[in-house]
Amino acid sequence: MKSTLEIIKRPRKTFKIVQWRGIVERTFGWLNKYRRLSKDYETLTTSSEAWIKLAMINIMTRRLA
Repeated sequence: MKSTLEIIKRPRKTFKIVQWRGIVERTFGWLNKYRRLSKDYETLTTSSEAWIKLAMINIMTRRLA
């Protein structure tokens, strides 16, 4: 499954609601609870991606239990 990434620039003075912003910020908040992910320690992007996947697997398994 391939997804596309759309980068949205913030408006200068007008307030505009961005559709997925709250969901993304909440997910980043969940991921920051893991010490390894709170700072960028990894040098390779593949290992960083693997740690994020492990953290999300942990979050989802706790919710299912």
